[in-house]
Amino acid sequence: MLRSRSRRVGARRPAATRRILLGLVVAGSGWLVGLSGPAAAQAQDCPEGAAAATVAPTAVVAGDVVLVLEVVGLMDPVLADFVVDRIRAASAPGSDVLAVVLRVDSRRAVVGSTELAAVARAIVDSSVPVAAWVGPSGARATGEVAQLLALTHRVGVAPGARLGETGAQALDCAEFGRLWGSHASLLADRTVNHSEAVGSGVASAPAPTLGEFLFTLDDLGFRIVEVLDEETGEMRLEPQTSVRFVSLPFVGGIMHTVASPPMAYLLLLVSLALILLELYTAGVGIAGVVGAACGLLALYGLAVLPTNAYAIALIVFAFFAFAIDVQTGVPRTWTVIGTASVVAGTLTLYEGVSMSWVPMLGGLVGLMLGVLGGLPPLVRSRFSTPTIGREWMIGMEGEAVEAVQPLGVVRIADSLWRARTFRASPIAPGEAVRVTGIDGLMLEVAPVDIGGEAEGDDGDAADGTAATPASSEADGDPA
Repeated sequence: MLRSRSRRVGARRPAATRRILLGLVVAGSGWLVGLSGPAAAQAQDCPEGAAAATVAPTAVVAGDVVLVLEVVGLMDPVLADFVVDRIRAASAPGSDVLAVVLRVDSRRAVVGSTELAAVARAIVDSSVPVAAWVGPSGARATGEVAQLLALTHRVGVAPGARLGETGAQALDCAEFGRLWGSHASLLADRTVNHSEAVGSGVASAPAPTLGEFLFTLDDLGFRIVEVLDEETGEMRLEPQTSVRFVSLPFVGGIMHTVASPPMAYLLLLVSLALILLELYTAGVGIAGVVGAACGLLALYGLAVLPTNAYAIALIVFAFFAFAIDVQTGVPRTWTVIGTASVVAGTLTLYEGVSMSWVPMLGGLVGLMLGVLGGLPPLVRSRFSTPTIGREWMIGMEGEAVEAVQPLGVVRIADSLWRARTFRASPIAPGEAVRVTGIDGLMLEVAPVDIGGEAEGDDGDAADGTAATPASSEADGDPA
């Protein structure tokens, strides 16, 4: 019922857009200067005896709209600016906002102390009440985000959602007091569910749904009336105050998604794979352009998230290792080294931020299928086109890199190729070979000594010095 209300979005352009545009320009340089991610908010010394954080007394505001802000995902610079801008706009003179409600499903903040404090000040200094609802089922509010909720006027927790694991206080104790007061020790290293939050006083009232949580704002001016349900004949509550749902704008939503751990990781793999493909093609094509775009977005996401520089270096090194074996299409030592490097880099990519095994497994499996199954045929098809051709390779000499029995790998003109021989005995590694034919994407080879004997026999025949058959000598020649 509430979602059928207007979902208007304010026309004022938030400062987050300017930050995004500037971030894209400097992402590459900033990422190269420091790959360890943004500076985390520093824990503050806030002993148990310190005064608890105080919330301004509630007051009825002359407004007719409740603004619901979607706070979903890590609290990154884009999301932090979005929350600050919307709260300040709601507090501006002439605003029609009665109260601001944060719909929270966020496990951590990846912004520094300054930006985190700016969000806290926006909540504390707001002229309209700011409340928070952790939901729906499965939602979490932990870490620094859970600390911010201590500054709101009211908190609700849905069944199946959890609140807590605040950790060490990241906001200045002298300015904001001891967050959560007497509940700080309860929420420091564990989370509470719906019933525990209400029973301990963390949540003011039961709030199974967002609509029911909004009904608890009646003391702030949220208007509710009782109407008769004609179908059931029972009385039910209906809101008379409009509810406006606001989420990140289009560009901000994209950048917020890019800065999520799984998306930044997958974009990095896609970018490196496309650039690897571009190295084996003539000129700059679609793969190079798309790879560069994915790389730029990945750089932005990795610059926002707390990443480990050595993990990124391992992933990049893995693609150099893959490039050595791509042309042969045969997994060899460098493929094993590359696979180990990308797995190690994946497992240690983020510092203090968890990533589901689904994107990790999907990224690794997709990478292996693409590098070992997709790239080699694409690379070899380039040399089999009529424009380039490979007939010039017939007669060229090289050496066997692996035993050809009958299939193996040879080096011709400093390039590795899959090859086969029709000899009964295998060609040993290091033995000289000559290309005798080409069948599709595979070379047909023979040892050089066999090829030389064949040429000698042909030469004797051409000189007319072939031996006279024995039958001619037996018959004699009367002349």
